[in-house]
Amino acid sequence: MQDFNLKTHIYMDKDGLAEVLAGKDRVFIVTDRFMEESGMVGYLTEPLKQRNIAYQIFSEVKPDPDLATITKGISAMQEFKPQALLALGGGSPIDAAKAMNWLAAKEGWMEKCTFVAIPTTSGTGSEVSKFSVVSDPDHAAKYPLVSAELLPDVAILDAELVKSLPPHITADTGIDVLTHAIEAFVSVNANDFTDAAAEKAIKLVRSNLLKVYQNPGDIGARQSMHHASCLAGMAFSNAGLGLNHGMAHTLGAHFHIPHGRANGILLPYVMEFNAGCHDGLTATAARYARIARLLGLDGPSVRQSALRLLRSVKQYVKQLQIPESIAAAGVTRVDFDKALDAMTKAAFEDTCTRTNPRPCKKEDIRAVFLRAYSGKMEGITHV
Repeated sequence: MQDFNLKTHIYMDKDGLAEVLAGKDRVFIVTDRFMEESGMVGYLTEPLKQRNIAYQIFSEVKPDPDLATITKGISAMQEFKPQALLALGGGSPIDAAKAMNWLAAKEGWMEKCTFVAIPTTSGTGSEVSKFSVVSDPDHAAKYPLVSAELLPDVAILDAELVKSLPPHITADTGIDVLTHAIEAFVSVNANDFTDAAAEKAIKLVRSNLLKVYQNPGDIGARQSMHHASCLAGMAFSNAGLGLNHGMAHTLGAHFHIPHGRANGILLPYVMEFNAGCHDGLTATAARYARIARLLGLDGPSVRQSALRLLRSVKQYVKQLQIPESIAAAGVTRVDFDKALDAMTKAAFEDTCTRTNPRPCKKEDIRAVFLRAYSGKMEGITHV
């Protein structure tokens, strides 16, 4: 069955917060230590103070939140008994808050709160997705939770919150947006509605990511990237993702590479596999050719159009100063070889890999990992 879920009410500036807080007496804020110590949490606490709304801050979320952190957050929520849950931050605080709100209700520990996601990066699309990624550090693994019940009730997209992001985070999160949109567009569950969201996201990234990377204060481009992230989130939340994310989850877990950067490193190599550059053109190549046409990169054939898109993506990664291979990211060959079997297995079993457009065996995934490690892309040179 195909569907397109539009549950989340999206506000495109801070004014939406007033409507969210109307009639609320107790609010629980989930964020990270930096947001609290830097004072950025004042974005929420000041309006709460003005309205005499009691609040509690849970700022123990770290990158790649684990089950222990989520359990601790649920305990704090149970004690405080909030009416609304506000998540402020990047993908980690929003994912943690999703898991806390959902698991607490699922287990009957408390009723679900009104859940508001306020992203401070333009990358994850978590504010409109039914995914939450929970880490298991003991097994160097990440597990995606997938349920429509995880969707926030409200999202607030305010570019003022992202204008101070340093260039390397802008690059990592921005390439994550592009990966979300491309994977959703070629997913086995793609449809007209997800295509529309993915196509617009791709065009917005193409027009704005390098602008904000080179000029962080460009607030118009910042807002456009915020919208791109949200649109890509809508697309992949409904269509699913693919092998790129399946591989990035385990690569990041093993070598502590930020999620967006891991996606950017892998993206050209996964696209090369999906297009069949090594062993014969696939139907996915035609989908890539459609993206190429959208961006004005199309050539005289499907193959050449797909390869032009691949070249463009690889060049984009280079312009954003994202490592062009796993080796370039600082992973030694010895460490890579030790982890390769475990990463191959984890990527094969990852939920995201199920919606990859090209079926893949473990040996296929292993081969993609090896090409991504060395940085060799044979298909790029054989037009």
